[in-house]
Amino acid sequence: MLFLPGAGASAAFWRPVADRLDLDRRRRFFAWPGLGNEPHDENVRGLDDLVSMVLSEIDGPADLIAQSMGGLVAVRVALAAPGKVRRLVLTAASGGVPMSDLGAADWRAEYQREFPAAALWITEVHEDLSSRLASISAPCLLLCGDADAISPPSVGRRLRELLPEARLHIVQGGDHDLAQTHAAQVATLIREHLR
Repeated sequence: MLFLPGAGASAAFWRPVADRLDLDRRRRFFAWPGLGNEPHDENVRGLDDLVSMVLSEIDGPADLIAQSMGGLVAVRVALAAPGKVRRLVLTAASGGVPMSDLGAADWRAEYQREFPAAALWITEVHEDLSSRLASISAPCLLLCGDADAISPPSVGRRLRELLPEARLHIVQGGDHDLAQTHAAQVATLIREHLR
């Protein structure tokens, strides 16, 4: 199981959920260099480098559990190496669909205020992978919060339409950090999906 954080970038983001998963599998928690409060790495200059970082850690079919921007990384990994991705969990994630078309709030200014030392490239990422999502055959669990303005349920519904093996669950009272605030519920849903 590979746990991918959002632009907050901390490897600790997924711990509340992972600690509740009673699945006996090797786990890898990623942090994104230069994003959030993580130290910069001159070798990480954009999303392609994050995708390469994840691909280099996959030695066999893996389950990718991703939050927000980490969901875009997970989708890019699934497109680049479909045989290496067994299952996907995309939580509060764009997954590569245009967000502004779906009523999503722009997170960039708030992010820059919260993380002023973060690499600027993250606020310039605009990818539309909509036309390519149908080629992802890995079963995908989509988790959205009904109170999430950054990645509202409309985003999850669009992803469910585009991903051939997707199931959507909307978490009542869940915001963009629902994997932390609703960790027990999220862990139960992930456990069922991975089994």
